[in-house]
Amino acid sequence: MIGMLRGKVWEIQSERLVIDVQGVGYLLTVPYGLLSKASPGQELVIYTHVVMREDDLSLYGFSSLEEKQLFLELLSVSGIGPKAAISLLSTFGAVQIQSAIVSENCTLLTKVPGIGKKTAQRLILELKEKFKGHSSFPAGGEAYSDISVLSHSEALETLLALGFGLEEARQTLGRVLKDGGDLTTEEQVKKALRLLAPS
Repeated sequence: MIGMLRGKVWEIQSERLVIDVQGVGYLLTVPYGLLSKASPGQELVIYTHVVMREDDLSLYGFSSLEEKQLFLELLSVSGIGPKAAISLLSTFGAVQIQSAIVSENCTLLTKVPGIGKKTAQRLILELKEKFKGHSSFPAGGEAYSDISVLSHSEALETLLALGFGLEEARQTLGRVLKDGGDLTTEEQVKKALRLLAPS
């Protein structure tokens, strides 16, 4: 199976990347954090997982082995398919998902499209103890290596709490991050609100 790809970004779609690897274009569904950082012509190393079904063969891509491992952990929960797992990673990122599960924050998990209360409860029930002792996912955000992704997740959560739609909030924060470099969560939210304000 395909475990990793190294190639250049050929095309960026709404939830997918086409990666050119020596003339072959691989279509990968990826989390929003990876999608928002990609640019045409950029060389990337992407860790992959193939999902095979009777009527479908899909390739999923991740920026790190830890993110891929979390995706597989999410898939192990009954009722969680690849789309729901990617949606979780796109909305909150690895650290915040793990933290929400360990702290039994069902309300936060149900903010993700496709995740209802029962599914959130299953995530907590089946993964809480596993994540408590999981060295790959630190319990606190301080140890997370990519602070920009974590703060983006926190900013996204804030905008959702203010009543903005998921896709609208994600796209706006993507614009903020491309324009603003390293911003705190508060700065991201303030800039996003200015963009979202009616003209």
